[in-house]
Amino acid sequence: MIGIFDSGLGGLSVLAAIASALPQADLLYFADTAHVPYGDRDDAFIRQRVLAIGKHLAAQGCTLIVVACNTATAAAVAALREQLPGLPLVGVEPGVKPAAAASRSGRIAVLATASTARSQRLAQLIEAHAGGVQVAVEACPGWATRVETLQLDDPDFADEARRHLAPLLAAGADQIVLGCTHYAFLRPLLEAIVAQRATLVDVAEAVARQCVRLAGATALGQGRLTLLATAHPERLQAALPALGLSWLSDRLSGAARLALT
Repeated sequence: MIGIFDSGLGGLSVLAAIASALPQADLLYFADTAHVPYGDRDDAFIRQRVLAIGKHLAAQGCTLIVVACNTATAAAVAALREQLPGLPLVGVEPGVKPAAAASRSGRIAVLATASTARSQRLAQLIEAHAGGVQVAVEACPGWATRVETLQLDDPDFADEARRHLAPLLAAGADQIVLGCTHYAFLRPLLEAIVAQRATLVDVAEAVARQCVRLAGATALGQGRLTLLATAHPERLQAALPALGLSWLSDRLSGAARLALT
């Protein structure tokens, strides 16, 4: 079984990519909805949650774990690897490398939570893979919460998003990295703003390809999906159709359940 976790709904974008790439794999999605979002939390708190959830998923029989959250990856994936030696782990990091490689203007931008934006891991990622381009890191407070509350078509939010993106586009950024898994669900709104001026870069498909490489026998299951949440599991399940993921409901092994409260 493959375990995938996030603070809330954002990781569902990664879950969808993995489910498409590995249709027979049994998947467990864990949402830490009692503590969402992680973006405004300090690193110590995030690390504590990641370690607790990772150990819980391992105890549930997961033989491959995906940290489907940029903030959690930046703050705690190294600690989780130390706690679960020998268990394959896949983190999610902003697509700085492909964005830098694809940029024609030599300018890219990363949209991220406040925690990811200030993280040393993002700074190292930029240093390692974007030495030849200029990188603007834009913290986007509250965006993950917008997705969590399914406020995807709010005109006020569209105006706010334009205020964040306008200076980046004016500066010539032609690759806009979605540095939070929640932001994948804002793609229609963001694409309307950037129009033909820039490309949005997401890494969900790349994460799914890595899972295919690591899955081994785990890829051969019953194709079942289990949903767990630390608060309001019914909201997690109800979000699937609201986010355009109704097809995942067909894989559910039962109703979403409360766990690790």
